[in-house]
Amino acid sequence: MPEMYFHVVWPDGARERCYSPSLVVEEYLTPGNTYPVDEFVRLSTEALTIASERVRAKFGFYCTASAATLESIVSRAARQPEGGDVQVESFSQP
Repeated sequence: MPEMYFHVVWPDGARERCYSPSLVVEEYLTPGNTYPVDEFVRLSTEALTIASERVRAKFGFYCTASAATLESIVSRAARQPEGGDVQVESFSQP
């Protein structure tokens, strides 16, 4: 299963490398684009849920790394200044 990372910059300037066990993230986020924090969380949640479901369908269990990435995204989003945007810098593959 092709896996990928998506690299983001949070409104507070923190950079984060986020993991996905599937390329489905490319259907939800675009490098170079910015997203309001809530929208970024919503899109990431949809993409990572689908990615984890694909792992479950193929291997019989959900991807714990994907769940950890989503947990990190939600946690970091809660600490961001109001009205900020998340910038998706790039995608990469391991």
